[in-house]
Amino acid sequence: MTAPAQRVDLAVETGTGGVLLWVVLPYVVLAVFVLGHIWRYRYDKFGWTTRSSQLYERRLLRIGSPLFHFGILVVLIGHIGGLVVPKSWTETAGIGEDAYHVSAVLLGTIAGVATVGGLAILIYRRRTVGPVFSATTRNDKAMYVSLSVTIALGLAATVAANIVGGGYDYRETISPWFRSIFYLQPDPALMTDAPVLFQLHALSALILFAFWPFTRLVHMLTAPLGYLTRPYIVYRSRDTRLGARAPRRGWERTG
Repeated sequence: MTAPAQRVDLAVETGTGGVLLWVVLPYVVLAVFVLGHIWRYRYDKFGWTTRSSQLYERRLLRIGSPLFHFGILVVLIGHIGGLVVPKSWTETAGIGEDAYHVSAVLLGTIAGVATVGGLAILIYRRRTVGPVFSATTRNDKAMYVSLSVTIALGLAATVAANIVGGGYDYRETISPWFRSIFYLQPDPALMTDAPVLFQLHALSALILFAFWPFTRLVHMLTAPLGYLTRPYIVYRSRDTRLGARAPRRGWERTG
């Protein structure tokens, strides 16, 4: 009988808004994220692509794409480690709070700046290069806005709390809340105590993940492993003339 009483008290303490934002919304987003990918893969396999625009322009892409992809990869690894791995585990492994804090802030800031810089170059390229802009859909524009807001809020929260401010240990509040969602014992009170920028970053991330299955971002969940085992593609000319130059050894015409 104690568990229902605790749930009632928690709902009163956090308010209906807190329960909707930090309990209901995450499960709705999780359902849309999973079912949306299943639907997309089943009914839109040909649309499961990045719709690469490399043929239209390469100079800016050669700079912006590596910056963004390597930066966002480090950011994702940092988020997974910080949200999934409990604080007690890192302390047991001998990693003190100060060492973890310094390394997380340093790597997170560098990766965040690289991600923002790369994304800015990619958006500039998509807006100023005519053929690339013509190939940009409304869906792409909405995706870029959602992605930019999420990244900007995350970087702003890191800078405001850990560089400008006195520091904030998100592993005491946000991380336990994140894990409680998957434990099926959500605790919205943990998020109501988090700074506003961290709350906004979490909400923008939830919106992005709900939108994710219906954008070109789905390519991040696939890998071209088939290329490792597929046979070589042999090209043969239909021209009956051999040409003036003699073929190289091993490339003589067979018929």
